[in-house]
Amino acid sequence: MNDLASPTAERWRALRAAAGPIDPRELDALWADLDTVDAASLLGSWRGFAFPTGHPVERMLTASRWHGKRFDALDDAKPLICRAEDGSLYSDTTSGRGGASLWNIEFRGEVTATMVYDGMPVFDHFKRVDGAHLLGVMNGKAGGVLAGGHRFYFGLERE
Repeated sequence: MNDLASPTAERWRALRAAAGPIDPRELDALWADLDTVDAASLLGSWRGFAFPTGHPVERMLTASRWHGKRFDALDDAKPLICRAEDGSLYSDTTSGRGGASLWNIEFRGEVTATMVYDGMPVFDHFKRVDGAHLLGVMNGKAGGVLAGGHRFYFGLERE
């Protein structure tokens, strides 16, 4: 398992701090070096952020004031926890087209935790940076998932 002192975690921190733009190939390489994670270990609330690659999903998340994700149970995931004008948090089921569920699914030759959206053909795959940080990559058939041949990368930090 990766830890905070590992070279991989150091790369994560450098990419997390980058103002952008980040070349998605750097995130592909980081993904390849991270450990897979079991879906059940993701339960709880996570604060999210987009890696600044220029992917169109970044603009959508900024406009929705995306805060993160919440996994209440394997069959009860909330992909778009957003911040309302008054500062409160809510699950944006309109933009997310419903909820989601967590599964262990193969992606790029490895089985890892994956959030499957209920209302659209989209998957968010996750790998572990350490006990409190995950790298996520969006995958699927929905329009906009692939932009310029690259997927959308994001991070989650346990709340």
